[in-house]
Amino acid sequence: MDFGLTEEQRMLEQTLRGWLAEHLPIGRVREIAASESGQDPAVWKGLAELGMAGLLVDDESGGGGLTLLDAALAMQSFAHAAAPVPYLGSSIVAPVALRLFGTEPQRRSWLPGLAAGTTQIGVALGELTGRRGDANLRIDGGRLAGSTLFAIDAGAADAFLVALDRDHLVLVPRDVAGLTVTPLVTIDRTRRLAELTFDGVVPADWLGGPAGVAGAGARVLAAARVAVAADALGAAERALEMAVAYAQQREQFGRPIGSFQAVKHMCAEMVAELEPARALVWYAAYAFDHRPEEALLVAAHAKAHLAEVATGIVRTATEVYGGYGFTDEGDLHLWFKRAGLDRQLFGGPEAVRAEAAVLQGLA
Repeated sequence: MDFGLTEEQRMLEQTLRGWLAEHLPIGRVREIAASESGQDPAVWKGLAELGMAGLLVDDESGGGGLTLLDAALAMQSFAHAAAPVPYLGSSIVAPVALRLFGTEPQRRSWLPGLAAGTTQIGVALGELTGRRGDANLRIDGGRLAGSTLFAIDAGAADAFLVALDRDHLVLVPRDVAGLTVTPLVTIDRTRRLAELTFDGVVPADWLGGPAGVAGAGARVLAAARVAVAADALGAAERALEMAVAYAQQREQFGRPIGSFQAVKHMCAEMVAELEPARALVWYAAYAFDHRPEEALLVAAHAKAHLAEVATGIVRTATEVYGGYGFTDEGDLHLWFKRAGLDRQLFGGPEAVRAEAAVLQGLA
């Protein structure tokens, strides 16, 4: 199969990376990450005007009507810049869920705001990851009760897409009676996570209706995993670039450390790990739209593999930097932490591989 990016996809990537370099230099990233909300409304508005917020929203709702591969390229670019933006929830997972499983009124109600960047939706899929303690949601007397951890992009979310099980997804407005949003502190300050606690919340907006849609949660989870794999790819890509640049200018014994064989090997090994991983992520995103029979399995493999590849690359890049790589004065730790959170979001590599084994009939 001759698989590569189209000219339009390459232009999308180049345009977005140029915009991010101009509007989100690393100093500004640090300022936003240290703020209470963890994001800059002006940045998000600018990205929406660029058309990025609505890439996966259909044309009729004001979006670009593109594919998950296009959105994955954007996600990769955001990670490359360590951008503190709510792209995963509002521009990938929520539009995919609404587009595939929402009713017509639900799509009309939510998609235009997502495309315009005026609405943000956080995502809580803890019930789907199989991690004990991540969620204990239930319907009690017709009302939603319990809690779920690690709701992504929760900082300024207007609503949350919450999975009750693999067939039932519900959209819950942030200001609904009985919902408490408790911010969680993680290693990555460029993204905001929260615990959602439900105390008798009326689940009025089930995706597809109260009966749910068979397999909806699994399909949405696959999209989320592809997006996180793309994020990990972008973080690893940036860490490698930084390590190579540092090795070329840092001198020891009167010569750049990049001239030493051991450092050369470290950089070469990072490249050798990164390139096949790039192909896997792109194919997983492509399969989501064009080979749905493969989508769940390939998404699981991409998530599990990139979790390990990215954390390995950022660790090796930090070693190239030596002791300076671990300091806050340097910037590399931003990508080290981003890859660390990506490893655990929506299932760690061991758990996701176990799911893949079940999908293949091996367990």
